[in-house]
Amino acid sequence: MKPRPDPQSFESFLPLQPYEFQVLMVLSESDLHGYGIRRATLERTDGKLRLDPGVLYRTLRRLKEAGLIEEAGQRPAGDLVDQRRRYYSLTDLGRGVATAEADRLEALIATARAGRLLRDEGSA
Repeated sequence: MKPRPDPQSFESFLPLQPYEFQVLMVLSESDLHGYGIRRATLERTDGKLRLDPGVLYRTLRRLKEAGLIEEAGQRPAGDLVDQRRRYYSLTDLGRGVATAEADRLEALIATARAGRLLRDEGSA
């Protein structure tokens, strides 16, 4: 069994770049290959965040080198078409870092609401 990452170590990765955070969020739902990550990011952001191939693969390389993602050991059942595709999955460390970043952003949003820069969720 691998040792669990120390939650304090998560803070050393923050703040994440928007591209990094998006990739981690997408991979928190399922293992995907590069094109799948690009497509999911476009959908999640309503087309506002486009990961061109150069940015995507540099981001994947950085996240992999940092131990936040890894190449998935197995392919999803239906994808035997293109053996060249590399699938990526989130590591325990990556999940912890993504959660820490979400907590950090949530605190920033709370501060912005308190400063009346954002509406409260219930108000129109």
